[in-house]
Amino acid sequence: MRTWKITLEYDGARYSGWQEQANARTIAGELRKAAEDFFQRQVEIGGAGRTDAGVHALAQVAHLKLSPRGGRPKNIPRPHEILFGINDRLPSDINLLEVEEVPDRFHARHDAVSRSYLYQISTRRSAFSKKYVWWVKDRLDVNAMARAAELIVGRHDFAAFSERDVKRDGQSTIVVVDSAEIATDGHLILFHITASHFLWKMVRRLVGSLVEVGRGKVSVEDFARLIEQPSNKSPLDPARVTAPPSGLFLESVVYGPARQKHS
Repeated sequence: MRTWKITLEYDGARYSGWQEQANARTIAGELRKAAEDFFQRQVEIGGAGRTDAGVHALAQVAHLKLSPRGGRPKNIPRPHEILFGINDRLPSDINLLEVEEVPDRFHARHDAVSRSYLYQISTRRSAFSKKYVWWVKDRLDVNAMARAAELIVGRHDFAAFSERDVKRDGQSTIVVVDSAEIATDGHLILFHITASHFLWKMVRRLVGSLVEVGRGKVSVEDFARLIEQPSNKSPLDPARVTAPPSGLFLESVVYGPARQKHS
């Protein structure tokens, strides 16, 4: 079996997320279709992160494995030939950035050490970037949002920010967040977060909650209590303030010492 590590970017606005689904157009589905047409045989595709419908990626990482069916393939193309060949078959809003042959044991999700996401909030209406931002019309206290974002760093129980009761499913809601910060760039408020992994809709619910802090509807102290004691009642309900997918980007994936950061 031959295995490649693929780094790709995509505009997720027209897709039902990364993961392949029946009767839905997805990023992984388009990638599989293009790869199988190029190689003329079945392939296995696996991504480092399962981005939701409407979410974008600046540097998603996936593994591509050739099916062993039919024996060992002959005349395997070089990585740059695979990159150009698959890109020629992909829609214009999905683009391979890099193709690297790796050992067969490589797994894009299991081998990842951390993932980073970027969320873009716009403080004004834009004629060009509507698909890539969340336009918040209210005036936001960026300093308060930044103070609240600092509280996210560390090992916390993010059950309050998960879409479903993962504890009931036997999964841990403990996540180690390496960094979380608010920055500004002109009319944009940028939220960057890096963690070992993320719960379903966790980033979007954190962003929505930070915006409530910025609006002055929730105090930094209330936000802190929700991070530190998620089981306690709070005036903030992250599920009701989930940020839209349009402003969210998978920014980079980091692997161990033998793997360099892709961003």
